[in-house]
Amino acid sequence: MTGQYSDGFRLSITKALSTQLYAALEALEPAPLTMENLDALNAQAAKLGLDSLSGVYQLYRQKPTAGRELTYVGKADQPLPKRLGEHLFKLSGRVGISIDEISFKCLFVEEDLSAVSPEKMLIKRHLETSAIVWNNRGFGINDPGRNRDGTVLKDTHFDLEYRIDLDREISGLRAGPQSLRDLLQVVKAGVPYIFRYQRSASFKDKLVTVPSANMSVDEIFRLIAGRLEQSWKISALVGWTIMYPDNNRSYPSAFRYYHSSGAVADAIPRTKQAGESDADDHGSGGDEDESILF
Repeated sequence: MTGQYSDGFRLSITKALSTQLYAALEALEPAPLTMENLDALNAQAAKLGLDSLSGVYQLYRQKPTAGRELTYVGKADQPLPKRLGEHLFKLSGRVGISIDEISFKCLFVEEDLSAVSPEKMLIKRHLETSAIVWNNRGFGINDPGRNRDGTVLKDTHFDLEYRIDLDREISGLRAGPQSLRDLLQVVKAGVPYIFRYQRSASFKDKLVTVPSANMSVDEIFRLIAGRLEQSWKISALVGWTIMYPDNNRSYPSAFRYYHSSGAVADAIPRTKQAGESDADDHGSGGDEDESILF
């Protein structure tokens, strides 16, 4: 019962944390998302004597004809420079985005706040006054796995708006004859997005002659596809690329197929319609043992 001499009180630790996190980030000025600035984070953490490099961060985008907007709020249980470097790598391989438009700010969080989800606190606080462009739109950096290759994406999904760039030059490529196995490993490491493929013992003995060290992803995929057996193909989905013996399977989010016959076919990605489930209803093609995925 409430009277003149009594009242109720509810202590909100999460509200206090949210307010402090928000204020601390607001006091920072965004810096360009470059390797130089990310490397500087390690030096700063060492100077502060931090035991952990985990924390929270915010990404911003400033288009040439618009003001800067908040695009993503996240947390890193791993070191912040590593997580932000993964975002840098991903965004550098997308059509419709220049990495020069992207900046960031971050906080090293010394206490373990994982149980209270500090990034959710920040998201909630930001949503009180404005939108966050890429949260809840599939802006992830992890491989979703073989079972998600057949997912039909919503028309607002990040990958549909900013698909992978097949015209980007592959880093680390070497001209000359080499095994298909070795070439696939170079391509996997040299493209700024996921390239997942099923291994085959025959790849070690197949020779591929790479004509130039300066080739685009599209050019090298055409070259590799020509050395594959008939049942294989390379599929460029809007968010990642895959290579499997699945020549008869189509993928809802694919926009280009590279067949072993040498044929290259473009496709229009499907988008999820009202009432449609996440699963692809056109056949899964079987689930491979994860031990043979690469």
